[in-house]
Amino acid sequence: MTAPVAEPFGALDPFVHPALFYRDEAEYLDVTVPFVREGLAAGEPVAVAVPGKNLALIRDALGEAAESVRLLDMREAGRNPGRIIPGVLRAFADAQPPGRRVRIIGEPIWAGRSDTEYPACVQHEALINAAFRGRTATILCPYDVEQLPEHVLADAYATHPTVIPSGSRLEQGSDAYAPGDVVDRYNEALPPVPDALTFAFDSGSLSQARHVAVGEGARLGLTGVKLDDLALAMAELTTNSVVHGGGSGVLRVWTEGGYVVCEVRDEGRLTDPLAGRRPVPRDQRGGRGLLLVNLIADLVRVHRGDSGTTVRCWFTR
Repeated sequence: MTAPVAEPFGALDPFVHPALFYRDEAEYLDVTVPFVREGLAAGEPVAVAVPGKNLALIRDALGEAAESVRLLDMREAGRNPGRIIPGVLRAFADAQPPGRRVRIIGEPIWAGRSDTEYPACVQHEALINAAFRGRTATILCPYDVEQLPEHVLADAYATHPTVIPSGSRLEQGSDAYAPGDVVDRYNEALPPVPDALTFAFDSGSLSQARHVAVGEGARLGLTGVKLDDLALAMAELTTNSVVHGGGSGVLRVWTEGGYVVCEVRDEGRLTDPLAGRRPVPRDQRGGRGLLLVNLIADLVRVHRGDSGTTVRCWFTR
C-alpha cells in the first residue's frame, strides 16, 4: 500500500489489519500484488491464504516471485474459521525470527460460506485483533463487494481498524471499529438440536460416552480419518466437561446435510473468546483440548452462556 493512513484506534500498535473492498479481479490485483511485492522487497516473510481462484490470480500475477511466498488455499486451510488463527496466521508468524514483521493476505469470507459458518468467520476476523495485538504483522483481508451481502461488508468495518475502499489503494480509519462488540453479538445460541442420539455423561462414563459417539458417527456414515477425528474431538470435549465444566455434560450426535454433527454441552463458563484459537506454548501443560478440536473439525461453533458452554462440531461424511 502506497500511503497508509494513521490508524486511529491504536497508532502505537505495530499490528496493522486493514480490510480491502474490491469489485473485480483488476481491483483485487491492484492492491494484493503490490502488497506482496513491497513485503518481499522489504525482506518481510509473506503468506497468502485466499480461496483457490484468487490464489491462482495472485500466483500468476507474481510470476517467479510467487516462489518466495507461502501460498495456501483458504478453502482448505481455513475451512473451519476457528483453525485460521492458530493453524494459518500464527503458525506462519510464529515460525519467523522474533521481531520481524510479517505480511499476510487472509481471505476467510467468500461467497458460498454458509449461514452456519458465518458467525465463526466474523468472530475470527474480530479476534485477529486480540490475537496479534503488539505483534509486528500486517494482515490484509479482502472482501468482494459484488458477491458478499451488505451485512457482511458492514461487519468488516466493525472488525477492521482501517479499510481500503473499492477503487483505492489508500487506507482510511473505520469509525465503526468495535471487535469486542462483534464477538459478543455473534455469541448466539446455537439452533435447536434435531432428533439426535443423546447421552448424559460424568467422570464414571467418559469411556462409554466416547464409544457411543464413535459408534453413532460410524452408523451415520463417517469412516477412516474422519471417524478418528470425531473420536479424538469427543474425547477432548467430554474430558474438558468433566475437568472444567462441572463434572458432567450431555453429548449429542446427528446428521445435517453432508455432515455428522457432534455437540457437547456442560455447565462450565468459558470466559476467554480466544480459547481454542491461540497456539499453546510447548512447555504448557494442558489447555490444548479445544485447540485440537478446531484443528481437526470441518467447523466448530461455540456458545458461551451464563448457564454453561456448548461446543458443536461438524465432520464431513
